Amino acid sequence: MSLYLKYFKVHFKSELQYKLSFIMSFIAQFFVFFGYYFTIICLFDKFSNIKGFTMYEVLLTFGVIQFGFSFCETFFRGVDQFDDLIISGNFDRLIIRPRNILLQVFCEQVSLIKFSRFLQSIIVLIIAVYNVDIEWNALKVITLLCMLLSSIFIFLSILIVAAAYCFLTIKGLEVRNVLTDGCKHMAQYPIGIFKKGFVFFFTYIIPFGFVNYFPLRYLLDYETNNIYVISPLVTILYLIPAIILFYKGIKRYNSIGS
Repeated sequence: MSLYLKYFKVHFKSELQYKLSFIMSFIAQFFVFFGYYFTIICLFDKFSNIKGFTMYEVLLTFGVIQFGFSFCETFFRGVDQFDDLIISGNFDRLIIRPRNILLQVFCEQVSLIKFSRFLQSIIVLIIAVYNVDIEWNALKVITLLCMLLSSIFIFLSILIVAAAYCFLTIKGLEVRNVLTDGCKHMAQYPIGIFKKGFVFFFTYIIPFGFVNYFPLRYLLDYETNNIYVISPLVTILYLIPAIILFYKGIKRYNSIGS
């Protein structure tokens, strides 16, 4: 953690070297995110609910997914842009250092501009929690916290798998975007509104259902079993093989030389 904090300070000072550029980019990211939010508002201006889910219930799932995605984009940007490390040859430098390789990859890039999206996801979550029809208690608060953690875990897992894929292809191609942006846009709605094939895939193959759907049903009292409180932590089981896959990929890595 101390190593990451040192890198974070360096990245922070680096991005503030051009203050006007940073501010303009920060504002631009704000309006990009606002576009997603505005789309949901417009949708519910025409429809009172989507398969029984109200606007604020959808905004809750939207906020949870955007929270995890923007957190990873901000603080784990290094693994998101992992192919650049291989192409530039800088990954060779990480291998010979006596530090955890994956941690060093996390430290390579931090995008404070994306922090704008992270702040907005928190604002949307506050709005949704304040307005959604849920009788909050300690277990439901824990459930929401587990949902937020699992959102980070699932996107981090996907980014690590995409990084491992780069050991075979060098360039990440569009696979990374399909798995991150594509999954994000789908999972920002309760997956129960989709066809059974989608629900199966995004529950048992990529477990977004445990991030925002099954826990949401518990919050809304559709489910009463307390196992749903910790069900979002199933995503940890997805993170572990992702890390193993990454380190197996390192064994296949051939240095580009210099």
